[in-house]
Amino acid sequence: MKIKLITFISIMFFSITLLGQNTKENALIETDTMRISKSTQIIGLPIIFYTPETSFGIGGGLQFFYLDKINKFNLRQSSMMIDAIYTAENQFIIDVNPKLFFKEGNYYFDAAFKYKIFPNSFWGIGPDAKESDKEEYNMSTVMIRADILKRLPESDLNFGVQYRFQRDTFLEKQEGGMMDSDSIPGSEGAQISGLGFIFNFDDRDNIFSPNTGNYFQMNTWFASRVLGSTYSFNKYIIDLRKYFALSDKMTLATRAYLENSYGDVPFQHQSWLGGGDRMRGYFRGRYIDDQLYTCQVEMRYKIHQRWRINAFCAFGEVGPTVLDLFNGLKFSGGGGIRYKFLKKNDTLIRLDVGVNRDLGTGVYFGVNEAF
Repeated sequence: MKIKLITFISIMFFSITLLGQNTKENALIETDTMRISKSTQIIGLPIIFYTPETSFGIGGGLQFFYLDKINKFNLRQSSMMIDAIYTAENQFIIDVNPKLFFKEGNYYFDAAFKYKIFPNSFWGIGPDAKESDKEEYNMSTVMIRADILKRLPESDLNFGVQYRFQRDTFLEKQEGGMMDSDSIPGSEGAQISGLGFIFNFDDRDNIFSPNTGNYFQMNTWFASRVLGSTYSFNKYIIDLRKYFALSDKMTLATRAYLENSYGDVPFQHQSWLGGGDRMRGYFRGRYIDDQLYTCQVEMRYKIHQRWRINAFCAFGEVGPTVLDLFNGLKFSGGGGIRYKFLKKNDTLIRLDVGVNRDLGTGVYFGVNEAF
């Protein structure tokens, strides 16, 4: 849910540290960061951000870099980010995200721990949810995700297993609303525990602001009462991204995203449309249902060595079944500007404005491209 805008000093530290991904294994990165040891460094990151879902927020974080745990195949570096934020909507979030390579990059551990208290909005389930049905609720969430992937020999293919746990507890409901009637799956709270599988292919030139390459991922996981869930369902996700360098100054980025859920699915785990990375211009979760697809196209043009302008458009839909996805169409579009902080690094500061089909708007501050 967070799209972060790192302050001036933080971006400088972060960008310079990222340059170290091209250094040799066990080499030191010469920055103003704190050196814990020859193989570990830490930086502090003040955070300021804004999204339609959170309004303004502030916080801080620590990012650890492990210089002796490098993927030798693409020189990506192991790291762990710990941050805490508080927003103008009285939302509080703590995140811990380790991303660690082992055996020179042949194994990859990607995990997340999140605790949040998050007042939010709900319009109902389905593609025709009405604006007049909007209601507010407040919920606390504890989430754990752990992925272990193995790189397949002589390729950019990775295959692995995943575990997910999430407990959602209601703190407040709107009296007389849909949540208060407990007619919505998950409106009494939910606990999910499930196992899954991941398969991906990634040969992007960089993961922050790609100009060329591909990213294809298939992800499936199964929540079961046998594992401690209060609901049982299956979820299948396909995420396809391709980047075309049309010239030295112009890049065409494309993304197709498909999410399908089957079984007794609580609303917390249904597919959501909108947000800063999936159909900008729609509030994240304005429309939710068991099935979803979105397609995005973005043109990125370099007008100066450090300045870029982007134009994007997207369309998609939610529905209770796959066939219902073709009964309607939602779309959005917009544009934004990018600033490249360092000449020799592709880390960007991003500002986007999106407009949806109903002329609703969303403003997004962030770091790096949306996808």
